[in-house]
Amino acid sequence: MKRISVDIGGTFTDCFFVWDDQYIEAKALTTHHNLALGFNEALDLACKGAELDRGTVLAEVDSVRYATTLGTNALIERKGPKVGAIVTHGFEDTIPLSRGRGYGEGLDNSMQQNLPAAERPEPLVPRHLIRSVRERINSAGKVVARLDPQDVRNVVRELVDAGAEALVVSLTNATESPEHELQIQEIILEEFPAHELGAIPVLLGHQVSGRKGEYVRATSTIVDGFLHEIMFHALSQLSNNLREFGYDKPMLVIHNSGGMAQMNSTDALQTIHSGPIAGVGAAEHLSSETGLGHVISTDMGGTSFDIGLVPEGGVKHYDFLPTIDRWLVSVPMVHLDTLGAGGGSIASYDRIHNAIKIGPESAGSNPGPACYDRGGLRPTVTDADLLLGYLDADNYANGYIKLNPKRSVFAIEETLCDELDMDVLDVVKEIKRGVDEQMAIGIGKELRVRGYLPEDFTMLAYGGNGPLHACGIAKQAGIKRVLAPPFSSVFSACGAGNMRQLHFHERGAHVVLYNATTRGLYDTYDEFNAIVEELEKRGLEDLLRQGFDARDVRYRLELDMRYGNQLLTQAVSVDINRINGVGDVLHVIQTFGDVYSHRFGANCAAPEAGIRVGTIRVASYVDGDVVRFDSLEYGGSRSVPEPVAHRNVHFVDHDGGLDTPIYDQHALTHEHVIPGPAIVTTENTTFLVEPGWHLQPTQQGAVWFLQD
Repeated sequence: MKRISVDIGGTFTDCFFVWDDQYIEAKALTTHHNLALGFNEALDLACKGAELDRGTVLAEVDSVRYATTLGTNALIERKGPKVGAIVTHGFEDTIPLSRGRGYGEGLDNSMQQNLPAAERPEPLVPRHLIRSVRERINSAGKVVARLDPQDVRNVVRELVDAGAEALVVSLTNATESPEHELQIQEIILEEFPAHELGAIPVLLGHQVSGRKGEYVRATSTIVDGFLHEIMFHALSQLSNNLREFGYDKPMLVIHNSGGMAQMNSTDALQTIHSGPIAGVGAAEHLSSETGLGHVISTDMGGTSFDIGLVPEGGVKHYDFLPTIDRWLVSVPMVHLDTLGAGGGSIASYDRIHNAIKIGPESAGSNPGPACYDRGGLRPTVTDADLLLGYLDADNYANGYIKLNPKRSVFAIEETLCDELDMDVLDVVKEIKRGVDEQMAIGIGKELRVRGYLPEDFTMLAYGGNGPLHACGIAKQAGIKRVLAPPFSSVFSACGAGNMRQLHFHERGAHVVLYNATTRGLYDTYDEFNAIVEELEKRGLEDLLRQGFDARDVRYRLELDMRYGNQLLTQAVSVDINRINGVGDVLHVIQTFGDVYSHRFGANCAAPEAGIRVGTIRVASYVDGDVVRFDSLEYGGSRSVPEPVAHRNVHFVDHDGGLDTPIYDQHALTHEHVIPGPAIVTTENTTFLVEPGWHLQPTQQGAVWFLQD
């Protein structure tokens, strides 16, 4: 296996390079003006470790996979084209009304409880760029009012004259019959042919989302249209960069559904959060191979702290109506909770509470934290870590970045010391305590809201700053077992290397498996099976287009199910792909009951209220080679290695500094145990072992943090 996997984050570009039996990790600063430059730098570092040149690698490697946060950043910064929307007559205000309280979506809990004070998001499609056409299809997919081609031409010309640079078509009940949306697309292509300079991107709602719900399908298509051009040019730039250096295969893009595909089978919307979700995929793979049990994955990079949940058995949680930025969308996406707390998160003074506020604003990679000495003037978490003694100023990121502690002191004194009437050391301790507490609260909330207890979970700590803050976060969250996984500094990039070609296709449905009124079971099997067959066909077409053999394609059927009129919908993966009798119906009901009871308790199930299916979903995929993880257990004797140095280090729960042994990467072998306090500095990350903890390395570079 020869593979390059890249996770382009807000601060660092991570590269995980597989060359036969060699696994190499490398990092470089993200170059936002041209992502290819940061990729080339990270790849060159990896090639140097393998003693190969870039041209040889790109000519022989079997695949290059990209995960990126570019789409997320574009939404935050509102950098995109003017999007025009075409809707059904009478539904012109559905998008701006956003279900009445839709402007609260994407806000934190405190702001959602005070919506009158909340700020509405800047609309991606302003009201003057929304037009309607006279047409109507009913909920059964039958045409009630036919489309008038001249009406469509007039509307399209009005939108283009008003400045629309991309067109979104989202008509009522188009998921039941896309006839009119397809007709509008044909008319637009007649007016603005794709081969001429006046061509304009056209996105259809039924192709972006197959579920019912006019508003969420429209917002999904609008977000996709807003990001389409940006993602196309950025990914094309990366693809062209590869071709310039001899890579002649299609570039693969990681999806937030937990799979990947070529660019010709990727929607812009599917790239949102793809990097952190690749990390959740790696956590799932590690859990299934090593029997870790319940896992909470935490990715602390330079910009954010991403939390993913992998319960025992390796089944990820999905959001089927996730909020992206401030918009509710209807695409299946691996559940992820993102906090604005990373190494580059800026520490500022909160005048109302007379305290330090951490994030969500980040210094990013340019100018970066003050200690990077690149013009940053505001203190960050990394500045606090440096002044506490955790980081080696001359050996940060393998010496790639030289840190200047004087800049950190200056930034903290100028910004926080006078306001808080505290000295620099007390301020940096508060920053460390505050960021650890913020992340621990996020973990506790994520687990308890889903019916889990933190003490039942193993916390995976990865990303450039994960092992540095692991002990502090776990202590406050009540977690006793922390694992820095193999290749922890680039674990999300490693997850991208393990992704398989996968596509989700779904369709809204109204299937009553058990009718509580008539006490009857579902018996319209042909109707159900026809939907599944159609979704499988679409998945097969995607994979055939990418060069796979139909015999290698596998399918997994998933159903969104609920009891009666409950608001809670549970996604259930079933081990059959067709329903052909009463026995199959009962099997699906039993599977739903088992999943529901395992998550919420046996007494919570309510089959007497009826059992309904709201969405039918098919995952079409092809298995491939994956990175294999070694056992995390070691039964032999251990000894304490010799430190390479000692340093005076400060910890938040101790007055004064502690003389702390410093180790290098040679200490991370499975024959060693490292009691806290201690610091282990490697090429790409720093392991901080706080007092009351000890560190136990394993055979593949994974490291256990365990409480004494």
